[in-house]
Amino acid sequence: MYHHASSNGKITVLEPHLSEHGTPLIYFSSKRENVLVYLSNAVEKYCRESGFAYEGSFQKWGPYGFDADGIQRIEEYYPDALKKTYEGVCGYIYSAEEIETPSVKIDIPDVFVSSSPVRTENCERIVDAYAAILEAKEKGLLRITRYEDLSEKKKAWLEKTIRKEYENAKDHPEYRHFLRGRFPDLLDDD
Repeated sequence: MYHHASSNGKITVLEPHLSEHGTPLIYFSSKRENVLVYLSNAVEKYCRESGFAYEGSFQKWGPYGFDADGIQRIEEYYPDALKKTYEGVCGYIYSAEEIETPSVKIDIPDVFVSSSPVRTENCERIVDAYAAILEAKEKGLLRITRYEDLSEKKKAWLEKTIRKEYENAKDHPEYRHFLRGRFPDLLDDD
């Protein structure tokens, strides 16, 4: 089974959209729990909640990776990041049994893509994305590293990365707004 997350309900056919790989694709995971992170975009949610008007495509914020055993790890890069991003967010997980996979190779565990429309076979409504993430964690299906548990090395990397991300986001005012709002102590000199 292939899974895809969306904030939109009542989708019967998933359509490819321009991807970061430069071609229209639909992303899927063979692990349902791995798509929970796509139910909310921290940048878009922060902009909306802080009254920042923006009409373009929102920059993505994906602080997650995979441990050596293939289990997804979500990391909080600021205090209560998971709660601020996912609590109260409703979304949908769509499933399909078959997809047509293109020649594009995605180097992400358990991820598959389709360049063709895909008919959905099941739609699961997620009432609260934060609760669903915590439930998956309790079942051992994903891992969470809380902000207060980040190593000093990771925090040093984070500080350097946030400053660089801010500098490189001159064409993304929504992303700069998010970074300044969530990391004010790192960007106070800018």
